[in-house]
Amino acid sequence: MQYPIDNISPLQQAVRGRGIIPFIGVYDVFSAAIAGKYYDGIFISGFSFAASHYGLPDIGFIAWSDIIAFVQRVKNILPHHLLLVDIDDGYVDPEVACHVVASLESIGVAGIILEDQKRPRRCGHVDGKLLMDLDDFLEKLTKVLSTRRNLFTIARTDATELDEIIRRAKAFAAAGADAVLADGIKDLTVIESLRREISIPLVFNQIAGGKSPAYNLTQLQTAGVSIVNYSTPCLFAAQAAVENQMKYLTEHDGLLSSASITVKDCNQLLDRNLRDRYSH
Repeated sequence: MQYPIDNISPLQQAVRGRGIIPFIGVYDVFSAAIAGKYYDGIFISGFSFAASHYGLPDIGFIAWSDIIAFVQRVKNILPHHLLLVDIDDGYVDPEVACHVVASLESIGVAGIILEDQKRPRRCGHVDGKLLMDLDDFLEKLTKVLSTRRNLFTIARTDATELDEIIRRAKAFAAAGADAVLADGIKDLTVIESLRREISIPLVFNQIAGGKSPAYNLTQLQTAGVSIVNYSTPCLFAAQAAVENQMKYLTEHDGLLSSASITVKDCNQLLDRNLRDRYSH
């Protein structure tokens, strides 16, 4: 779907103006503040949020009201960044999906990802995923597209067979989706096949240890990818760092290590968040 030139979405404009855009997945506002120092694209990752907010796996526990509240807090400290939000299946019902989309757009979100899984849902990089009937998903997608004003809408498929991925991607594009994400793909030939079949932007999901190999931005851009969302770099880095600190404490009779980050360093980041929030 092409927007009128005077109503183009910020993410649509960015896609047109850049070769490829990385979005860094965050798990809380603090990690968003750090990631925001290096990247202007922030991904509100369902996997990371489920782990951080609930301490549970990404299998459908997220409540739509919780994700909206979280996004609002991130937007408060990163008002000028592009926020891309994973809304899973729109939280089951089309009416709920439309409400969530309208709420996120009013906050100032740049884009959302809506998937074609049915419940019980799974992380896109694990086995056992179930797909909605295509017509049922298209009904939900169409309602979302008619609800948004200029919110960049990515339609995600969790299909695993190439023919079905292409069938669904073409249907998403025909319905008016702004971009397509095929999740959990095992190599870039899927991207190259999609690029031959549809003209709208393609999205690639990077997650350490997932079904998809790790590629750099140059490789992905060459294959035809326009947007890359990194689901869990902040979450996994935090897990490793906390594990290391806890092991050190237990092994050294509770003695603090000479960590590279001190209270001064942390306060500098927090003070910057406060200063930037009220300086615009």
